[in-house]
Amino acid sequence: MNQQNEMKWCRHFSEGRTEVHDEQRTGRPSVIFDALLWRTEDAIRANRRLTLKELHQIIPDVSMTTLYDVVTVKLGYRKLCAHCVPKLLTEEHKKKRMGFALGFLSCYAEAGDEFLDRTVTGDEMWVYHHTPESKQQSMQWRHSNSPKAKKCKTSISAKKIMASGFWDRQGILLLEFMPPGTTINAAAYCQTLKPLQRAIQNKRRGMLTSGVRLLHDNSRPPLALVTKALLKQFKCDVLDLPPYSPDLAPTDFHVFRYLKSHLGEKSFHDDEEIKDEIEMCFQQQAATFYDCGIQKLVHRLNKCLDNGGGYAEK
Repeated sequence: MNQQNEMKWCRHFSEGRTEVHDEQRTGRPSVIFDALLWRTEDAIRANRRLTLKELHQIIPDVSMTTLYDVVTVKLGYRKLCAHCVPKLLTEEHKKKRMGFALGFLSCYAEAGDEFLDRTVTGDEMWVYHHTPESKQQSMQWRHSNSPKAKKCKTSISAKKIMASGFWDRQGILLLEFMPPGTTINAAAYCQTLKPLQRAIQNKRRGMLTSGVRLLHDNSRPPLALVTKALLKQFKCDVLDLPPYSPDLAPTDFHVFRYLKSHLGEKSFHDDEEIKDEIEMCFQQQAATFYDCGIQKLVHRLNKCLDNGGGYAEK
């Protein structure tokens, strides 16, 4: 400390000052006032897609930096992309989804795990000779200042086969591959249900006697009269999924989703290689994997009810 500062502090202490810390100051007056918050809120509610530049044209009184602080800090807004959904659900769709959720959860509340033990579900999906790597699979741990990784855009191959799988909370019951050119109609679906009955009879002793609850989609083949007649002959209770509800189909959101991830960035020379890979993929999974998929359905159905019939997120 120089002599000038020493003299200054001696003068302060002689005048009655007792500490060396800076005194509180009023600081620069804030330009953010209630009227600005209200104007910004009204502008955003009128057009949720406003850019900061457009907002500045509406409210030119303050700088863009101040507007950004108002929008993000004071009002707590974040600009987010729209979430892609399979279908914009109508009120009728939501009612059907809520009805299905209530029916399933009521049976589950009454019978407990026994209800889930008797639930069999399945579906079909196309499997391609080459499946591109997913965006999630390409994620890497990197520093914020690291150069961004690049990858070229690849497309799925034209060659493909259709896999049909049915399972319960213990594991895969039936896995079939449709011959090329097969159309999934009522006749083809019934030809799948017959070996499914035999698979349940061989792998789950007593399930057919106690009753099977088949959870499948509401496309035309499962809803055809000939299909319903066959299921009645098998003494199956059918749980028809409501329309546009892949988020409530365990095969879609759990089993096939895992399969797509497993096949990502893999290429196959022929159909036999794909079949072997899919069979190996499912055989390697423990029973807890399949049990988890059925348990997730209960969670999603509860979330569907909480959302008023809307889509259940992860």
